[in-house]
Amino acid sequence: MCENCAGAASVIFDTDILIWCFRGNRRALEMIGSEQERAVSIVSFMELVQGARSLVELREMRRFLRDNAFRILPLDEAMSHLAASLMEAHALRGGLQVADAFIAATARETGEILATGNLRHFRAIAGLRLKTFRPGSA
Repeated sequence: MCENCAGAASVIFDTDILIWCFRGNRRALEMIGSEQERAVSIVSFMELVQGARSLVELREMRRFLRDNAFRILPLDEAMSHLAASLMEAHALRGGLQVADAFIAATARETGEILATGNLRHFRAIAGLRLKTFRPGSA
């Protein structure tokens, strides 16, 4: 595990950090701004779309991702197989959810660091490099 990997080349941001950012959390915005290469799993993108309350909010979210040079990472066959294996290994014992399995598989398969505030969702997954986010006070 790569707890708070400083200066890493590329970081995948978990959905929770983006939600904190959209709610005005200064620490989330600073964390995003501190990374030169930013990415988000297509699964996180779809979670954000699902949570949008209006077309205006959806447009603002898309603009934020574009303006901050986020790459949206698609799923591939290897990621899908890994996500299924992660579900088998961690769903019953650790409560791993489908979306988190796909996000973890994306980070593992691309070799990128996953930035998240939900460490308990991902901590038990071998080979996954994590960067911790703590929202503190907005």
